[in-house]
Amino acid sequence: MSSSISVGVKEGIVLKPEQGYMEETVPPYTPFMAMEEASRCLLCYNPLCSEGCPAGTNPGDFIRAIRFKNFKGAAEIIRSNNILGGVCARVCPYEKTCEEACARSGIDHPIHIGRLQRFVTDLEKTTNFQALDPPPATKEKIAMIGSGPASLSAAATLAMKGYKVTIFEEKEKAGGVLSYGIVPSRLPQYVVDEEIEHVTDLGVEIKVNVKVGRDVTLDALKEQGFKAFFIGAGMQVSAVFDVPGSDLDGVTTALDYLASARSGNGKADIGRHVVVIGGGDVALDCATTARLLDAEKVTVLYRRTREEAPANRLELTHCESLGINFLYTFSPQEFVGEKGKLIAVKAVGTRDNSLLQIEADKVIFAIGQKPEDITKVAAGIGLDKRGFVVTGDKGKTSIPGIFVAGDVASGSTKTVVHSVQGGKIAAESIDEYLTKGGKQ
Repeated sequence: MSSSISVGVKEGIVLKPEQGYMEETVPPYTPFMAMEEASRCLLCYNPLCSEGCPAGTNPGDFIRAIRFKNFKGAAEIIRSNNILGGVCARVCPYEKTCEEACARSGIDHPIHIGRLQRFVTDLEKTTNFQALDPPPATKEKIAMIGSGPASLSAAATLAMKGYKVTIFEEKEKAGGVLSYGIVPSRLPQYVVDEEIEHVTDLGVEIKVNVKVGRDVTLDALKEQGFKAFFIGAGMQVSAVFDVPGSDLDGVTTALDYLASARSGNGKADIGRHVVVIGGGDVALDCATTARLLDAEKVTVLYRRTREEAPANRLELTHCESLGINFLYTFSPQEFVGEKGKLIAVKAVGTRDNSLLQIEADKVIFAIGQKPEDITKVAAGIGLDKRGFVVTGDKGKTSIPGIFVAGDVASGSTKTVVHSVQGGKIAAESIDEYLTKGGKQ
């Protein structure tokens, strides 16, 4: 399908005028383009961009390396600080972190830090450069529950310290939200697979189709010699509104919709007239998925204004350029069915009493997720009233030897880059715990 060219005016980024579901929206930099962009850097003595990176990837240093043609050095800086540098280069909310802090913003627009990071991590793969050299795994065995970004980050950090790390993943593919919850036009699966390979190259073992609490218990893992446990299970349950008609055929959730499309390489029940409920990045991923897979009409229903929508601005502009409709300040009132199948959505204005009805054969709830019952994994672990794991200092939980980070942790910020940060912090806490002989 084709669309008009999408331009992020503030960001200075031109997106592809035509793309498919499996193609990345933002084109890559050539070496010349990367050098040219890096030359815009003001080489700040105390780079605020580095302070603004939650994962501590240190863009101030790797941009300097790119500027002086030290691409190998740039890769070492990125990977030593963020094992998922290639993923974060594509899905981080840069406009709210490092790029927002960029001193260049006061002159024209910030350095395109994400695209420079992507250039380096892509070049790293094509040149077969190995940035990290792990020590022999001679220390204790550690189990990771879930294989999302928090677990991958924690696993890499611990492997670099000499621990024997095993990740247990209940699904057939590792990566968690990276493999099942983001549209390929933002994050292709080959990138996820390559990033996971960086982790396994450090000696980390990943066991798929194994659900801790169902297929194996923590007690059984302790008997196998595991001395500490990290829970990075993410949020597996989609939140929904209590809307009449929610049980109709055609009403689904973002997690199920995105996973179905992604695992089937776009061959899934997409729907002809699709309505997405929500205003965040996940809602946009659902809308983009539907549109790129040739749904006739896609409408995003959001209860607040465009300015209040938490979604990435560039992604929002891109969705609009694809012909996706946005109805702001509206919330679903009823799902209308015929013979058990969805045929329309009735919506009501959140700022007035406006009413409208939209033809639809597919409705997708994209209003957030919540965790599964973690007590099925770790009986007696402290949870808050919403079911998130209560965490203390550096990922510690109420049970000694069990640590947590990522979306399942109480107070999580629910972004990939913050999960990477949380995994690194928890890994340091695990190292401290084991160094002290299992004392918290």
